[in-house]
Amino acid sequence: MKIHQKKMPYSEVLKLPRLKHKNPLKPNGALCALVRILVEPTLRQIKFSYTKERMELIGKDEPCLILMNHSSFTDMKLAYGIFYPKKTGFITSVDAMSGILGKFMRILGCSPTHKFVTDMSLLKDIEYMLKVNKTNVIMYPEAGYSLDGRTTTLPRKLGVLLKRLGVPVVTVITTGAFARDPVYNMLQIRDVKVSAHVKCLATAEEIKEKSVAELDAMIDEAFSFDNFAWQRDNKVVIDEPFRADGLHRVLYKCPHCGEENEMEGKGIHITCNACGKKWEMDEYGRLSALEGETEYSHIPDWYDWQRECVRKEIEDGTYLLDTDVDIAVQVNLSGICMIGPGHLTHNAEGFHLTNADGDLDYRQNAEFTHTLYADYYWYEIADTIGIGDNEFSYFCFPKKNLSVTKARLATEELYKWTKEKKKEARKLKRAQRETEQ
Repeated sequence: MKIHQKKMPYSEVLKLPRLKHKNPLKPNGALCALVRILVEPTLRQIKFSYTKERMELIGKDEPCLILMNHSSFTDMKLAYGIFYPKKTGFITSVDAMSGILGKFMRILGCSPTHKFVTDMSLLKDIEYMLKVNKTNVIMYPEAGYSLDGRTTTLPRKLGVLLKRLGVPVVTVITTGAFARDPVYNMLQIRDVKVSAHVKCLATAEEIKEKSVAELDAMIDEAFSFDNFAWQRDNKVVIDEPFRADGLHRVLYKCPHCGEENEMEGKGIHITCNACGKKWEMDEYGRLSALEGETEYSHIPDWYDWQRECVRKEIEDGTYLLDTDVDIAVQVNLSGICMIGPGHLTHNAEGFHLTNADGDLDYRQNAEFTHTLYADYYWYEIADTIGIGDNEFSYFCFPKKNLSVTKARLATEELYKWTKEKKKEARKLKRAQRETEQ
C-alpha cells in the first residue's frame, strides 16, 4: 500500500486547508456488501475461523464498542469476516484515510484520528457512531502495529471511555495474523492460518458496576498476548526462507558485543556485522546461536533486554537520538507533503524537529504521549518516526542507519520516567509541608 506524495516547501504546507471535522457517516450497506465479497478470498486463503464467548449477552440490535488487537493490515478484513452484516464503523488513522481510498473508507463509516494524540473530537465521533448512527465501533487501542508480537503499550484509563459510552464492550484478539504478516518482514506474506476470539468483555450493566481501575485491568488482561510464544507452544510451522528478513528492525542491539544498528536479518538468520555472531530463526520462531551462548531464544526477551538498556541510558542521562531526516507533513486527507531535509533530536526533554529552510521548529515534550508511532517501511517509503499534534503530523525518515524501535522504547520509558520523577517530587513536597507544620 502506498500514499499520495507531493513535494513542496513547508511555507506552502502552512497555507493548505486543515482537516475539517465531519460527523461519521452510517456505513453504506451496498459498499459494505462489496467489501465483504472482496475480502472473502483472503479469509479463505488464511482458513479464517473465530470463537465466541458471552456474545449472547449483547442484544441483536445493541451497538457495542469493539476493541481489537492490531497485528497487520489484514485486521480490517478479519473484522468484516466476523461482524458483517452488522454495520460497523472504524476508528482509523489520518494517514490511512488519505486520497481516494479515504473517501471510500468514509462511506464505509470510518472516522479519522491522529495516532497517540489526545483528541476530544474522537470521543464525540465514537458517541455519534454508537448513539446516532446506531452502529458498532471498532477501534485499535494499541493504535500501532505490534513490533515484537506482544501488546503495544496501551493508554491508561481506557475505563473512563467505557464508563462514558455506557455500551457493551467486545474484545477481538487474533492469533496467526502477526505470524502471517509481521510488520518487520517487508510485506512478505507467510502461509499461516488465522483465527480470532471474540468476547463480550462487559455488558453495559457490568460497566456501571465496575470501577475504572477494574475495567482497565480487564482490558490489560484481554490484551496480554505473545505471538511468538503462541507459535512456539502450538508448533506453528513457518518455514519460509525469508522469515528473518528485516528482523534487525526489532532486534537492533547485539546482546553479545552490545553494538547497536549493526544487526542484519536476512533469510533465516540474524547477524551482528560488528562482532560476527549469528543466530538462526527456526520454523517455530525460536532463535539459536550458531556458535556460543544463545542469549535469547525468545524474541520478546531480547526486546525486553533492549528496553532495559534504553531505560539505563535515560537514568544515566546518556540517551540521545540525533539525526538528519527527510520530513513528510500531513495536514489533511489529500496525502503527505515531502518538505525536504531536516534534523531530529530526542532526549529527556522530548522531541525537537527542525527543517533545512528554518521555518519549522516543532517540540514535543516527554509527557506528551505514552508511546511513539514508529513504523517499518512506512507506505513502502522507509522506516519512520511519527510525531505531531491534532493539526500537523510529521513523519521523519532517518538518513543514517538507526533504529526507530529504540526511539519507541525511549519514548515509552521517558514517559514513565518523567511521570515517576514528578510523583516523587510531589511526595517530597508533601513531606516537607508536613514537617513544617
